[in-house]
Amino acid sequence: MYTSLKSKGRLIGLDVGEKRTGIAITDSFQLIASPLEGVETKELTKRLGQLILEEECSGIIVGLPLRLHGELSQIEEVIQKFIRSWEGRFKGIPIIRVDERFTSKMASSSLFDSGVSKKNRRDKFLIDATSAAIILQSFLTQKR
Repeated sequence: MYTSLKSKGRLIGLDVGEKRTGIAITDSFQLIASPLEGVETKELTKRLGQLILEEECSGIIVGLPLRLHGELSQIEEVIQKFIRSWEGRFKGIPIIRVDERFTSKMASSSLFDSGVSKKNRRDKFLIDATSAAIILQSFLTQKR
């Protein structure tokens, strides 16, 4: 599954939502995932195109929205639409799916634990970008 990825180059992680999408990125050695930003989902393809041009990107890790019992949530339709549109534009950049269960709760807890103010913890874009970083770090851990 991971053999199609280059061992060097940044990976981009996505937590796709109906309205907003969190974006995270790794260092060039693919060791550490960091939250980058949140964007309106309707702007996602455009923003990713910019990131691909700005960064040496070797893959995109997209959250797989599973419910507790393993069935897909409704947001999967939005994600599949994005994936279909993306695959036609950047064929050399593989997309890999990773289970994203509980990442939003983990992101909120992580922000709380790291001392982020209550006002900033309400920032949905910050939560989404942190969720994307958790998804991406989860992939990095599995890959090792």
